[in-house]
Order: sequence, then structure tokens, then C-alpha cells
Amino acid sequence: MSKQAARIPFVKASACGNDFLLIDFYQAERVLGSSDIAAFTRRICNRHDGVGADGVEWLYPHAHAGVEIRLINADGSEAEISGNGTRCVAAYLYSEQGKEKITIQTGAGLKSCVLTGRNEPEYEFEIEMGEAVVESERAVQIDGSTVRGIPVSMGNPHYVVFVKSFSEGWQTQAAKIQSSSHFEHGVNVEMVGVEGKHDVNARFFERGVGETRSSGTGSCAAAIAAIATGRAESPVRVHAPGGMQTVCQEGNSVSLRGSARLVCQGEVFVV
Repeated sequence: MSKQAARIPFVKASACGNDFLLIDFYQAERVLGSSDIAAFTRRICNRHDGVGADGVEWLYPHAHAGVEIRLINADGSEAEISGNGTRCVAAYLYSEQGKEKITIQTGAGLKSCVLTGRNEPEYEFEIEMGEAVVESERAVQIDGSTVRGIPVSMGNPHYVVFVKSFSEGWQTQAAKIQSSSHFEHGVNVEMVGVEGKHDVNARFFERGVGETRSSGTGSCAAAIAAIATGRAESPVRVHAPGGMQTVCQEGNSVSLRGSARLVCQGEVFVV
């Protein structure tokens, strides 16, 4: 008689086209045992042989927050935080618990998420993202040419390049910037076009994933770099292929507002 495959439950959520799988770590651990969590993440995030996602937000209990999360990207690498992933977790917790203010412990610190709107299964949250650290313009040599951008930290590293238009093959340039020796721990790359004092268009190329339809911390980095260089003023609406998010800066504090949609829930077979 054939042995029944073990199963791990998951929830899939999307924030402006940036999609994540939410999995309870200890539920999964009972099935996976000592298996490599990075390898499992790569398999389940595969868009052909798995469920498909930009990454997995692994959920852990936490004594002083609603939940602690650990982000593993689709390629199995670990990241400090995803603004969109954090918002997806907040949407899931609200759907389960009904709490309009949720604290989430991330690899970049404790984040407070406040519900600002809902049309189930879609929810809008404003997240206190903390302080952005903006550095002076940095030149990077790529294929004999010079690219100039603004390094920004949102608890994870970003490099914001202002452009007049998104040229064909911008992803290739972004990938070369990302792998440059200028960035010891890699970097998330944002190509940004300024449309007005309160509007920018952005494209994102993220560590461990590649091009994404949106990025929460990337939207913050794009907006803050635009504000810091006098190109924009708070609040800044960041438009991307996956949708729009709003970034506000008050003093040193940065907040991010956007939607997150619960897509489905199910079980993945582990054989």
C-alpha cells in the first residue's frame, strides 16, 4: 500500500503584485524535520513545480509582538525585511484575529501595522518603517560606463538610480549593479523616474528574486532618495507595474501605506 504524502499548510498573499507564501515554521518543522529550509523555500516558490512566490515569510511566535517573521527569498537566500511581505502577514493576522493594530518582529526590527481600509480579502495597512539612512551619491562602474545612484538603507540595502525613461534591458543593468563589488552584501536596485513633486515611477530588481512587480522597502527607498535630492516632497506616491504605494516622511520617521490581498490557502505535499 502506498504511503500518504505529508502536507504543510500555507497561505498565499500578494501586495501590489509582490507575492509571498506564509507558513507556520513549527507546523512545517514537524513535517520537514532537519531538512534544509532554504531548499524547501526554493522548491515551493518555483512557479512551475511549486506554488510560486517571490519568497516565504516564515511565522514564529513572539513574546512581545503579534508574530515574528523570517523572510527567505525565492532563491533560498535570507533577507532582513520586505515591506510588502510584512503587509501580507498583517493582512493574514487581521483576517484571523480581527486586530486593527498589529506588531510584527522582522529582521530589521519591530514594525507597527495599522489597518486603514478593507474590502475582504484585500486590506490596506500603514506601516511604521522606521528611519531611512541616506548616503551620498555613489558612482558604480558597469561595462566601462558610470552609473550614479543614491544608497539608502531601510534595514536592508538599496541603490536608487534616477532615469528619464526605463530603457529596454534595464534589468540587465540592474543585475550587474546588484552583483557589483561596491555592495558587500548585495543590494536591491530601484530605477526611478520622477513624474512630479508627489509622484514617481519605479522598477525593482531585488536580491534573491530579480525583477518584482512591486517592493515595499524599495518604494520607501525610491521616495526617500527623491525627497533627499530635492526631486520630490512628502507624501510620495510610488507607481509600479503591480500598483501604487504611498510613502510619508515626518522628521526621521518613514511610513508606508498600501494594500495586501489574501489570494488562497492550501497544502503543499512533501514527498
